[in-house]
Amino acid sequence: MNADKQIDWSKLRKDFPILDQQVHGKPLVYFDNAATSQKPRAVIEALTHYYERDNANVHRGIHELSNRATSGYESARVRAAKFINARSSDEIVFTRGTTEGINLVAATWGAANLKPGDVILLTELEHHSNLVPWQMIAQRTGASVTYVPVTGDEGLLDLSRLDALLTPRVKLFAMVHISNSMGTVNPVAEMCARARQRGIVTLVDGAQSAGHLPVDVQAIGCDFFAFSGHKICGPTGVGVLYGRQELLNQMPPYQGGGEMILSVGYDKTDFKPAPHRFEAGTPDISGPIGLHAAMDYLDAIGRENIWRHDQELAAYAVEQLSGLKGIRIFGPQENRAGLVSFLLKDVHAHDVVTLADQGGVALRGGHHCTQPLMHKLGVESTARASFYYYNTQAEVDRFVDVIREIQKFFAQ
Repeated sequence: MNADKQIDWSKLRKDFPILDQQVHGKPLVYFDNAATSQKPRAVIEALTHYYERDNANVHRGIHELSNRATSGYESARVRAAKFINARSSDEIVFTRGTTEGINLVAATWGAANLKPGDVILLTELEHHSNLVPWQMIAQRTGASVTYVPVTGDEGLLDLSRLDALLTPRVKLFAMVHISNSMGTVNPVAEMCARARQRGIVTLVDGAQSAGHLPVDVQAIGCDFFAFSGHKICGPTGVGVLYGRQELLNQMPPYQGGGEMILSVGYDKTDFKPAPHRFEAGTPDISGPIGLHAAMDYLDAIGRENIWRHDQELAAYAVEQLSGLKGIRIFGPQENRAGLVSFLLKDVHAHDVVTLADQGGVALRGGHHCTQPLMHKLGVESTARASFYYYNTQAEVDRFVDVIREIQKFFAQ
């Protein structure tokens, strides 16, 4: 869809049945999209159609239902490759989500390539899913973990330090594309290019970016890219790991079992090439089928349009919140993704979220799976409002009114 085309966002909103309800007697305002997105009817209907008409195991059968299920499953792989501009569908591995995709790389590529003295470079913005697996594999292999520092409340990386950090000991550089707690959009293409010049393997956590802006893994130049279905209007429990085919075929299997083998003997097993060597057992078949429908839905809108809408809502929310006294806002002043994290003076984030829920506004409060970052900023938690294309400016106004009411309540 042309980026200049006017979108009727209110019409799209009607495709989401869950949004048409009241919570505690108030119309629902769903601002927890960074945790999970809602699902349009097209996705719900794709799942229903599969279970009502095509349910069977994939790859193993030659009967009609198995053929249909296999076709739907593998068509979703081709669609995912197109969604992120991979060179081939053979570079697409279905996973349970971003977390499993990163764990797969850590446990397979990491175990095969890391040794004592090697370094894994991360950033201080990372979600636990792109931090804990690297700590675990570092402990197993004798490698160590270092970090590109964050400069402060704006959540910007100090990239002036990057060249010094990209030492010959660094074997992998894993980075978040969009921070789930700060809204920072990292220049991942530049970061990957600087690593690639030194022969360093790169991984991008695209959980917060794949459904919000156009993603081209070839243009980014990363070796791995992971994202989750449930954050792009698809089902829970399904995700995508992109890996350069040369690397995937060098990596040992993640799990053993059916489907990932060429032949099995009592003393030896030969494995399929990627991606099937990483998909042991009966997969989540309905998940990729629902994910296919979600990707079609998003690209019919145009992710460039979604991105513009997200940024406009975030900028408006920051502008309105900035007019309140006693509020601390986190994240960049410019080029912010569609979320805003904040703290109210003398009010715990959990109290903010609890009272907002009573007003029908769904927020998230906590460390957002970025505990080290919270500690670096000197806080235990923040409240977060995160937006998507079915949200409106009127909802932002309601959200800000609720925050004002919360401030009044605690000022009494």
